[in-house]
Amino acid sequence: MSESRQISVSKKGVPTIAILALGVIFAAGLFVVGFDQGHIFSLVYGEQAFDDLFIHELTHDMRHAAGFPCH
Repeated sequence: MSESRQISVSKKGVPTIAILALGVIFAAGLFVVGFDQGHIFSLVYGEQAFDDLFIHELTHDMRHAAGFPCH
């Protein structure tokens, strides 16, 4: 006797909240790499962060590779 069983697989796709979360992470990363000129660390260091530009210097080569002019 041979039995055949049918397996059903439901495909629901990607949850909307996951797409939204990835979009927020992407936008934050784009800001940090492309546009930050001391804004993030200014929350902690104050006006000195605009002179030091820690994140700018850390991501400098990546900025140029991505096509962002920075000087």
